[in-house]
Amino acid sequence: MSAPDKELKDIFALFSDKEPTAAEVMDTGRGEADFRHAVIFTAADNEKLVIKLSDNDFTSPERIKVWQRTVREYKALGYYSPEILSDREGNFPYVSYKGRRCIAYAEEFVKYNILERRDNSDTEFKESEDITRDKWIMTAKAAQKHFDYAPFPSAYCLFERFCPSDKTDEVTEQAQEWKALADKLPEQFTEQVERIWRLWEENRAELEKVYHKLPSSVFQADLNSTNLLTDDEGKFAGVFDYNLCGKEVFLNYIFRENFSRDFEREIEMIRSVLKITADYYDYSPEEKQYALMLYRCLKPIRKGFEIEELLNNNADSDEISACLDKSEHYLTADIRFF
Repeated sequence: MSAPDKELKDIFALFSDKEPTAAEVMDTGRGEADFRHAVIFTAADNEKLVIKLSDNDFTSPERIKVWQRTVREYKALGYYSPEILSDREGNFPYVSYKGRRCIAYAEEFVKYNILERRDNSDTEFKESEDITRDKWIMTAKAAQKHFDYAPFPSAYCLFERFCPSDKTDEVTEQAQEWKALADKLPEQFTEQVERIWRLWEENRAELEKVYHKLPSSVFQADLNSTNLLTDDEGKFAGVFDYNLCGKEVFLNYIFRENFSRDFEREIEMIRSVLKITADYYDYSPEEKQYALMLYRCLKPIRKGFEIEELLNNNADSDEISACLDKSEHYLTADIRFF
């Protein structure tokens, strides 16, 4: 931490009448198009306040108000989240910061421990079974409320764009990346690549016709371990960081949050979460009917890291064939989720 400069002091003054003595700036953005800084201010009385500064196309006063309400809904369910705070005039103002026009909002400094610190990214980390269970119980309770106050989707959206700058939803974007890479494989695999792509497109088209029938709610929508909070005994306490929050299909949220490079392991992870959440959430007939269709859209082909590895490693025909066979199998297999 260091003493805040005049620019930071002026921003802090919008939210507090106290004197800031120190400020720690954390870069939480993802490149030029997604500029985000979180500034942890310490006042003269040692009280802390976090002010978040964003310059991207998914942070706006309207969205922050939805995040603010979602925090309160999660707290009403019995889980802690730091309050999102407006400035002293009740607004989320735009400010000049580092030559950018940033929207600013404040957050209560977290009262609990962050499960995994962002600066430990090089350290192997494994979430406990208890934490996994409890975070999904929390999410199931939010799903059971079927909140509908968000006029925009979460970042996990399917058949919608999360940001105005997005060309399509992330699932379709990643599938297109898979196809572009697969088209670079040797010509002997062209027929199978086209067959896999056709299966995916046909399934996606059928899913789009019925997707609106799947129940949704409003979720925090980012359950990674750097956003989970625990008490001093290591028990799950709550969640923070709502900037990907929005309305979402619960089943889509479950499938997307559970990821493994091993398909069978991934399926077992999804089944486990479905079993945990079934005690707190009433799955509809439509969710049970269309779960397999949703799986086939989301999982068998995705961002083409496996194809890219094959290309980079000059893989032999057997390795390529095994990879493509795996994708084709999971696009056609009768997998039971309920």
